[in-house]
Amino acid sequence: MSAPVAPTSPARPSRQLQFGVFFQGVNSSTVWNVPEAGSQTDFESFRRLAQTAERGLFAAFFLGEGLRLREHLGHVHDLDVVGRPDAQTMLAALARVTTRIGLVATQNTTYNDPADLAHRLHSLDLISGGRAAWNIVTTDNEWTGENFRRGGYLDHADRYTHAEAFVQTAKRVWSSWGADAIAADGRAPQWLDRQGIGPVHHEGEHYTVHYISRLPRSPQGRPVLFQAGDSPTGRDFAARQADVVFSAHNALDDALAFRKDITERTVEAGRPADAVKIMPGTEFVLAPTPREAEEKLEWVRSHQIGPQQAIAYLEQFWGRALDGVDPEGPLPDIAPAVDETDVTRGSGFQGAKAAELTAAWRREAAEKGQNILQFVRERSSRGASRTFSGSYADVADRLAEYSRLGAVDGFNITPWLIPSGLDDIVNHLVPELQERGVYPTEYSGDTLREHLGLDWPDDEGAGAGVADGTDSVDSAGAAIGDRATREDHDAGRAPQPAIT
Repeated sequence: MSAPVAPTSPARPSRQLQFGVFFQGVNSSTVWNVPEAGSQTDFESFRRLAQTAERGLFAAFFLGEGLRLREHLGHVHDLDVVGRPDAQTMLAALARVTTRIGLVATQNTTYNDPADLAHRLHSLDLISGGRAAWNIVTTDNEWTGENFRRGGYLDHADRYTHAEAFVQTAKRVWSSWGADAIAADGRAPQWLDRQGIGPVHHEGEHYTVHYISRLPRSPQGRPVLFQAGDSPTGRDFAARQADVVFSAHNALDDALAFRKDITERTVEAGRPADAVKIMPGTEFVLAPTPREAEEKLEWVRSHQIGPQQAIAYLEQFWGRALDGVDPEGPLPDIAPAVDETDVTRGSGFQGAKAAELTAAWRREAAEKGQNILQFVRERSSRGASRTFSGSYADVADRLAEYSRLGAVDGFNITPWLIPSGLDDIVNHLVPELQERGVYPTEYSGDTLREHLGLDWPDDEGAGAGVADGTDSVDSAGAAIGDRATREDHDAGRAPQPAIT
């Protein structure tokens, strides 16, 4: 057995869109109160959705992470769909019943240890044949941290500095075995060349790592890295470290602007302009004709956001219970609470801006003649800009324009029904896209990296003695205490991206 080597020319789809499917588990967008709705926790739901996606040549299957149940006004939010088996356990099981689709685990940098998480993701990458990926998320609030022994230890401003040191350490773990570390055949005097394995050292504010990886490199080099931060700091982090960005920018003009911004940041970070792929999150509501699609969308919205959900949505921003408010009446002329409280009050709470926001909403709803239900259905994150609705042919034409303009590399789809929510997409939309030449007709390889047209990862930090690092930064933003970075400067090569 020999370790994989980098392919000489990675498959790179040209102007073709890739799809991913996002099984959220805990969310408010899934229609759960109809006979067709399946379990959120039974393996059969995950298997059915993943195999349908693979039949439709989807690049990846994503699992979200929930470290604590959502709360609303201090209580568990009982209107949510709830169910999230451990992502890596579920994806390992799905690796057995799929062959090509990528398997993406959302994992938190704040409440994991870098060497341990790197090993578990590395294991998934090996047993799946090079199909694993990590969706990198950060958390800093003490409320989530109450489930861990380190709750609230990380300042909000430090979350990306901490995450970047974490990711760089994981990358060193994955690249610490050279391509020739394992004997090519049984005639070699030993199975392992110890000189081909480098130790990983990290000295940081929050953890210290002295580690020797226990696994050789996977068929795709290392897990693919996804990231979804949208702040300027988050975008810079993605430009330096990520392979794919989840975005909320899927209206065409917005998507083009986001593409331009990410490309500029990626080039500034010293990477190729197309090194970071972009996949906005979206929802599809499809039917044979536009009229049928319009009726179907109305049905979906009515089940996603009913009277109770609409009131609960407003309560997040009013910061108080709105008992007795009629969801079919006007927005309440009630003063919101403006004092700061903990995050259980609702993720949308705006603190001191609540009075200004709620007054603006009352004016907007009155001008449009909308009651609470109508306003919330339009206003929620499942609004028109994040949903493609229409006939199969019309939506395919719209997506072809995204491909033609290079606005995105694909879409990450959240189905509104489990487990059959991809059936219309795979059976009807995918063939329409293939006819237009903007969607694959076969998988381009065996690994997720090949599906996405990503280059083989560089070997920065591989080999003995070059995998040291700290999470310190100098005034120019360049990492200090990192031997690999210093050697790059000395050799006249471009240094690794800075931690900022």
